[in-house]
Amino acid sequence: MSFEPKLLGFLCNWCSYAGADLAGVSRIQYPPNMRVIRVMCSGRVDPKFLIQALELGIDGVYVMGCHIGDCHYLEGNYEALRKFDMTKKLLSFVGLDNRIRLDWVSASEGVRFGEVVSKFVEDIRALGPSPLSRDNPDQELLKKVKAINMAAGTKRLRALVGRQRKITEEENVYGEKVPEEEFNELLDTALKEEYDRQRILLALARDSKSVKDLAVELSLEPSLVLEHMLTLKGRSQVDFQEIIGNTPLFMRI
Repeated sequence: MSFEPKLLGFLCNWCSYAGADLAGVSRIQYPPNMRVIRVMCSGRVDPKFLIQALELGIDGVYVMGCHIGDCHYLEGNYEALRKFDMTKKLLSFVGLDNRIRLDWVSASEGVRFGEVVSKFVEDIRALGPSPLSRDNPDQELLKKVKAINMAAGTKRLRALVGRQRKITEEENVYGEKVPEEEFNELLDTALKEEYDRQRILLALARDSKSVKDLAVELSLEPSLVLEHMLTLKGRSQVDFQEIIGNTPLFMRI
């Protein structure tokens, strides 16, 4: 029996959804695998929407918006692009980045809509079912995806992505502008740090642990875990529970 992917699409009301509608009235043939959610703008699609869809077992997620420069809200698709890039980088930590896609389809591109959906179905079919889509999903992977979902909602990452264009394209009051490469390095570091910190919080949700216990469980360097614990303590997300011998145990607040 051939595998039929379960796909989810977030389509911009003004362009991509209208393109899908045109494909329908024009009787353009394409696979019926994708269920559609209409949004007012592709920039409205939160990274957590994509991650949660994968977490729930969807095999692939598509975001479609107006072509760059043609956004009904002027810059919404630029915001969509920044959010999507962040999401893709986060999902690359667990090898699921090839299950999401972003594309631009206008209201007049019914044929193109059918083509991009058909291509996505073929690509996901070639990948096979998501490891989270079966009756017994990969529990270790599921924990990591939950951590990614939590990381995507942190204030630090939302602030960085939300201000990316202003930081890299506009000068501040001191006449400074951050080069794109420098910003990307900063963002990549922040993504990994927040992902690891959320993994720590999930591990502590089950029971209290020492830095050494966390390092072994999460395959991280103890010194790195300690740095994360100090940051999380400063955020009032973890605290000391007790000291056994010379070893402090941490708990999630």
